[in-house]
Amino acid sequence: MKEQHLIIGEMPAILFGEASKQLFLFVHGQGGNKEEARAFATVVCPIGWQVLGIDLPEHGERVGGSISFDPWHVVPELHQVMQYARANWQQIALRANSIGSWFSLLAFSGEPLVQCLLVSPLVDMERMIRNLMHWSGITEERLKREKVIPTDFGQTLSFEYLSYVRAHTIDAWDVPTFILCAEKDEQIDADTVETFSTRFGCKLTVIEGGEHWFHTPEERSILCQWEAESLKKSQEQEAFCTI
Repeated sequence: MKEQHLIIGEMPAILFGEASKQLFLFVHGQGGNKEEARAFATVVCPIGWQVLGIDLPEHGERVGGSISFDPWHVVPELHQVMQYARANWQQIALRANSIGSWFSLLAFSGEPLVQCLLVSPLVDMERMIRNLMHWSGITEERLKREKVIPTDFGQTLSFEYLSYVRAHTIDAWDVPTFILCAEKDEQIDADTVETFSTRFGCKLTVIEGGEHWFHTPEERSILCQWEAESLKKSQEQEAFCTI
């Protein structure tokens, strides 16, 4: 499979696949990198798509960089990536993981994406932060007073982050969207994803067992099968709508 290494702004990127008019933008989650897009590319590049994977701040080649992994930095970078994509491809779709899904929902609302595939998506960031606060015994008054508080869960709570989340809600999303998550996901409340899916007409698939990250060979196989089937369903729906 053809791979081309690029730099988009400050983002190292890899473009997978032969030249095409169709592009999937791949947005990784926390701890991920642009190379994660390679597995997805093996699914969609043989049927005519290209895939663009990028390194978000503090990830991949940008570990140790000066830009932090927060929405007020990531969302503008995703806007820049979308500008690049619109200038070079006619059809653009999205494949995103975990917190990368939330960043993408913020950045791409209103964009004419042809399809969206979200895996273990964090679709309600305020609820997740409130869960972390509850589990850590941290009140909002304390967080407001101390500004930044590390937790035993490896996450750092920030009042600035919470304030940003409340000021930037996801109020619109009209892209044909397929969501895959696991029954035992410890980071996402099932009813949160169900509510989001119902509100925006998403096709939700929940696999038995499994956790937030799809990492075992069996889970990876399920993921690849779901990606292929979701793309096929989307194309069938598009063909039906044009009849």
